[in-house]
Amino acid sequence: MEKNPRILVIYTGGTIGMVEDSVSGVLNPFDFEHLTDQIPEIKKFNYLIDSISFDPVIDSSNMQPEIWTKIAGLIESRYESYDGFVILHGSDTMAYTASALSFMLDNLSKPVILTGSQLPIGMIRTDGKENFITAIEIAAARKNGHAVVPEVCIYFEYQLYRGNRTHKFNAEHFEAFRSVNYPVLAHAGVHIKYNETAIQKPVGKEFRVFANLDTNIAILKIFPGINQGVVSSILSIEGLKAVVLESYGSGNAPTCEWFMEEVRNAVKRGITVCNISQCRGGAVIQNQYETGRWLEEAGVIGGNDMTTEAAVTKLMYLMGNGYSGKKLGEYFQKPLRGEVSQM
Repeated sequence: MEKNPRILVIYTGGTIGMVEDSVSGVLNPFDFEHLTDQIPEIKKFNYLIDSISFDPVIDSSNMQPEIWTKIAGLIESRYESYDGFVILHGSDTMAYTASALSFMLDNLSKPVILTGSQLPIGMIRTDGKENFITAIEIAAARKNGHAVVPEVCIYFEYQLYRGNRTHKFNAEHFEAFRSVNYPVLAHAGVHIKYNETAIQKPVGKEFRVFANLDTNIAILKIFPGINQGVVSSILSIEGLKAVVLESYGSGNAPTCEWFMEEVRNAVKRGITVCNISQCRGGAVIQNQYETGRWLEEAGVIGGNDMTTEAAVTKLMYLMGNGYSGKKLGEYFQKPLRGEVSQM
């Protein structure tokens, strides 16, 4: 007979952990030591649930790689003691955090589920209770002695997504996230239905944490009318090692001479330029049109169907672990945590 699942809840901050002061009406983080007072329903699970709360809590707009390292460290130090982890997080940068953790937590065999809410958990119409309760259930789910979803995921509004495939697309509706280029891992209705063929399984290797992240990265989003001064200033940033070029459509960029020369020179100086589409759906295919073929010839690395969030954090992870030059480009294109489709 299996023991009761043990879940660790890590509250970093965000709307979900707020309650309204009965006197002032101001929103304040609630004490997670009294979690069941706010959500008494979780007692029915009969799980062993512990919690850690950041002090001070972090607004997701202030999320930084140092905090990702802290979260990864908490999971590493408690990995053997818990069956699953739920991270409560503000939604604005949740896709970045989920992507970063997916690379930092290597050979993961336990669920790490990020969730949050659009309304504070203390409000009557909050989406936070359902998000939190179901995230707990998914983190505890086991089949034949193994975790059902041994991945870093985002759960929001009845959908479970692979974390490094998501982006936040709506600031108003409860359905805040989408995963356009990869199917959902589970849908929560009357029952939680898992899409088992889409879920990654552990490879049987030892769990490891990679905490070194190199942030010498920039994002260059092109637009009609972008001028050379803007492009040049970004590509000439001191210490810059990699650039995520957000291109048009299937990986297309301007063919005006000055733009091509700026990109070519950056590559020649050893800067890794990675091509990610501004479109949320579809993929970069650099040799499809002339406006993309020159990028291929210049040495720009195509990112296929990777999200910007995954591209940025993957570069931080790879460069932080000593990858550079040709090897960095090769591993950027290679699927490491299911973040990109096989080319």
